[in-house]
Amino acid sequence: MAPASVFDQILDYANRANPYPLYAELRRTPVSRADDGSYVVSTYAEIVALLHDPRVSSDLRNRADYAADVDDVGAPALPPNFITLDPPEHDRIRRLLTRHFGPPHEPGRIVGMLPDLVEIVSGLIDNFAGRNQVDLVDDFAYPFPVTVICRLLGVPREDEPRFRVWADAVIEAVDPTTGDVATRKRRRDLAFADLGRYLGELADARRDHPGDDMLSELATDNGPQGRLSRDELMTNAALLLIAGHETTVNLITNGMLTLLRHPDVWQRLRRQPDLANRLVEELLRYEPPVHFLSSRTALDQIDIAGTTIPGGASIILVLAAGSRDPDHVPDPDRFEPDREYLEHLGFGGGIHYCFGAPLARPEAQIALTELTRRMESPRLVTDPPPYRPSPLLRGPRHLPVRFDNIAPAPAARGVRSQLAG
Repeated sequence: MAPASVFDQILDYANRANPYPLYAELRRTPVSRADDGSYVVSTYAEIVALLHDPRVSSDLRNRADYAADVDDVGAPALPPNFITLDPPEHDRIRRLLTRHFGPPHEPGRIVGMLPDLVEIVSGLIDNFAGRNQVDLVDDFAYPFPVTVICRLLGVPREDEPRFRVWADAVIEAVDPTTGDVATRKRRRDLAFADLGRYLGELADARRDHPGDDMLSELATDNGPQGRLSRDELMTNAALLLIAGHETTVNLITNGMLTLLRHPDVWQRLRRQPDLANRLVEELLRYEPPVHFLSSRTALDQIDIAGTTIPGGASIILVLAAGSRDPDHVPDPDRFEPDREYLEHLGFGGGIHYCFGAPLARPEAQIALTELTRRMESPRLVTDPPPYRPSPLLRGPRHLPVRFDNIAPAPAARGVRSQLAG
């Protein structure tokens, strides 16, 4: 039997705790082939070029192994969400969503949520009092962004056990190690349909009784560009609910793990909370929440890095390898928040640059700042910790941490000052 390709070794759970040596090996050949025939791109310049190349499609309907699906009762699946579309469909839907989310259309929405973020974080840390060990995933990094996205969208927080089943099914289905593309797509579509129906019912109720949340605004949108159809609202609200917390859980958990492995940086953030901005950017480069994009298709022949990718071929962009490319950043395997140059692929790039980045950044900044401020003498119980199965959405499944004490919450202060920079 032929040895597994480097990329297929990356997919192996045995390498989940530290795939970075394999990424270094992968970069020796900027464009290589996975065992399934996909073209794997691992160097920074080439990834950036393809993220901006109109010949690279994100629309699953352009894949040779794509098949239209129906749900168990014969109803058509929901339409694709905007991150799995190409222009002009992608651009229209993204514009309509952005009008009610954040910059440049609604710059005040995220800023207005900052006091809520501090309040939620402080309450979760308060719950550590009287204990000397917590699981920073279950006790903090998961409930924090879930609560935030529920408030933003207008989803009842008490419904979390219900929508978590669907969210988990979607995350499992995007894991390339869990079956063939057609099977995974069907599982994902069924979960999206169930979650979309739930959110559609919430949106229907808001049409007559709107609140100040995104679902209300999307359901009653009377802007000059029109509004989303009900099916488009359902599928894209489902995407925002899932993406709005899953990746942020990894960002916060990877950040805590990195800080606990670098106690000098932990102590520095504790003394200098204004370091949080640059620290989170370095985390997005050094330990990103999303490691690769595996749903790209070449619409035409593409010549790149001495390799010809034929039209119709599947393309995998290994973002985490690109962000540690030594031709892009010096000493890439060193965690250094003071880097002069902090460009990274932690939020992707091009027209599909992470929609939720304006919220994920302050979430991570506030979470890490408050944890370092209030946890006394924290230390890892297990290193490496157990990881989630997915090589794509990579992060610890649990992060048990011991500590001596929880300091009291500081007096009220301006949120803007702690996010300086």
